[in-house]
Amino acid sequence: MNIEILKKAGLSDKEALLYFEILRLGPSSVRKLAEKTDLNRGTVYEVLKNLKERGLVNFYEKDTKQFFVAEDPSRLLDLASKQISELRDAEHNIQKMIPELKSLYDKGGERPVARYYEREEIAQILEDVLAVCENAEDQTYRIYSAAELREHIYESFPNFSDVRVAKGIKVLAIAIGEGGKLHGLDERKWLDAKVDTPTYIFIYPGHTAYISLNAQDEPVGVVIENEGVYETQKGIFDSLWNRI
Repeated sequence: MNIEILKKAGLSDKEALLYFEILRLGPSSVRKLAEKTDLNRGTVYEVLKNLKERGLVNFYEKDTKQFFVAEDPSRLLDLASKQISELRDAEHNIQKMIPELKSLYDKGGERPVARYYEREEIAQILEDVLAVCENAEDQTYRIYSAAELREHIYESFPNFSDVRVAKGIKVLAIAIGEGGKLHGLDERKWLDAKVDTPTYIFIYPGHTAYISLNAQDEPVGVVIENEGVYETQKGIFDSLWNRI
């Protein structure tokens, strides 16, 4: 039997383990259950008490000893139904609270939102850049294009530049290191600088994305959604752009 299913019905690890053993062994003493589960007797007593309150076990006395037995397993359905009912009540109450909670949230000011991406998810960052820019008033984004990362960035979205141009999205690129080429609706300047830990940076309306290599030389990224961070990075980029 998979005790994970018992846990989904609301039982704890120890409750599920003990209930399974009582079902398997039949009438059992605390001592026997402690031996079979590697739990101390005090813990077994407490867990059995909880199971009894849930209506899943009972006990009887024989020769001055207590023996615990499982109740009809169909009672697990009652337990699951009770959980479902409680979750529905909780959902209903939360729905009623949402307007008040939202009001408190809005008063708390703008909060940066950070999303993390593994290697196989890097294309999602590129898709986000296009989606955000396509719906922005200023359909321009900026990038710091690190030579060491270029091949990793676009390997999962090889026609990215073609899609970008088709959508009419412009890009200003500061290339760090050699290489890189123009594809249309883009301008590029080169920065002669050596960086020990290169990072490819996208600066697009309300967002800043950072992509670098992990210890396994795989690209990983984080996108920060915050207007203040975006405006700061945009200002730094534009200042550098005008000086190169």
